[in-house]
Amino acid sequence: MQNEFKDSDDLTIREVKIGDTSLSVVSLDGMVNKEIVAESILNPILVAKDSLIEIKSAPKKYEYVKSTVLTTTEQYEIENFEKALNLLMSGFSLLFFDGVSKVIAIGIQGFSFRAVAEPATEVTQKGSRESFVENVKVNVTLVRRRLKNTNLKFENLILGSESNTAVTLCYLNNIVSAKLLNEVKTKLKSINLKYILAAEYLIPYLNGNKKLSLFNEVGISERPDTVCGKISEGRIAILVDGVPTALIVPYLFIEYFHTFDDYAQNPLFSTLARWLKYLSFLITILLPGMYVALGTFNPEAFPSKLVNKIATSIGETPFPILFETLVIHFIYEIMREAGLRLPKPLGHAVSIIGGLVIGDAAVNSGLIGTPTLMIVALTAIASYIIPNLYEPCAVLRLIFILVGGIFGLLGVMIVFTIVMLDICSKDAYSTVFSAPVTPFSLSSMKDVFVRASWKELSKNYMKIQEISNENKS
Repeated sequence: MQNEFKDSDDLTIREVKIGDTSLSVVSLDGMVNKEIVAESILNPILVAKDSLIEIKSAPKKYEYVKSTVLTTTEQYEIENFEKALNLLMSGFSLLFFDGVSKVIAIGIQGFSFRAVAEPATEVTQKGSRESFVENVKVNVTLVRRRLKNTNLKFENLILGSESNTAVTLCYLNNIVSAKLLNEVKTKLKSINLKYILAAEYLIPYLNGNKKLSLFNEVGISERPDTVCGKISEGRIAILVDGVPTALIVPYLFIEYFHTFDDYAQNPLFSTLARWLKYLSFLITILLPGMYVALGTFNPEAFPSKLVNKIATSIGETPFPILFETLVIHFIYEIMREAGLRLPKPLGHAVSIIGGLVIGDAAVNSGLIGTPTLMIVALTAIASYIIPNLYEPCAVLRLIFILVGGIFGLLGVMIVFTIVMLDICSKDAYSTVFSAPVTPFSLSSMKDVFVRASWKELSKNYMKIQEISNENKS
């Protein structure tokens, strides 16, 4: 151990002499609770010192300490040096006996971690206010509290040859497909990364065989209740130690438009909100491109009462409408990145400067037209309605602007068709990514374009349970 942690001052070794046998308690400073080390390991051993001295054999002393002296509940007997190293760096203390080839690993983690707080991105009105934290053990507890079911299984893996990151699979054993589970395990075990510092490191390995696509077949959530809902449908959740989010596989395209509030509110209102999300997706990717295409090639397609105003605005600005829209788009992205990276008080200042000073000055100076500014602002607001799709929407918006300005409406429609083909051709673990829209499933429409009541949705859950029972039998 001293050779492995050479030149590292956080290795702590406490040696104790019991008769003619030496034992050592090894831990990493800051990773364990020192009070528990003293109360649960060192003090009981010193109290039982007289009894241990009477035992002459070192292996017998080891067995006596393991079964009688130690008062901790989480104990492992380790015979592999690599596994002992991994547990030591995970917050365990190791108890070595001179003359014994086994080690007792004792779980007394004491490192600090962020407390459970409200979700930062998946904000809800009626759901839980808890979100995942960086400690995978706490995240496992948050899931277990909501699914008090003996069929809920947690399976641990160690990924990253250098980081040795703990990864936990969560699934319901009586519902999950054995084929899906084996496929996910195989993909995870094939990961050859040295370091895994974020859950997103795993996504390229869990995605399908397509090398280039804007949409992922792996969902991300920071909400335990959302993850539990997906697990109850036969999905697999992947928790990564040090990351406050969970990965969900498989994940369908329509689920990007679903939120936890959809299932906690009135079905009619949830249906309206869902249609707003679909409309916002189309607005955020298509509206700027179509505006540029119409303004460049087909201005007569604008409503008659708007033609003069839009034409006047375009004529008064010195730049082509394509360049003008791109400039506003890039200014918005610059302000967004600045607002994200700066401290919160400064972030608000950046948004005020961008919205009032830059926008107003650009319009008044005649560099940018008012209709163009309004179009880009509308698409920017619409993109935040579906935050999990912001990244692909930002790229698609830029592509549609360029295509619309160069090829017109025909180019926009061709690219939109390619995007739809990409979505429909993806395979999310033997399930079509665009399901249940294509291939169409009438029974599944209860939770796609509308949100049926729980009386209706519960029938689907009963069907899932029947299918799982048939598979099990």
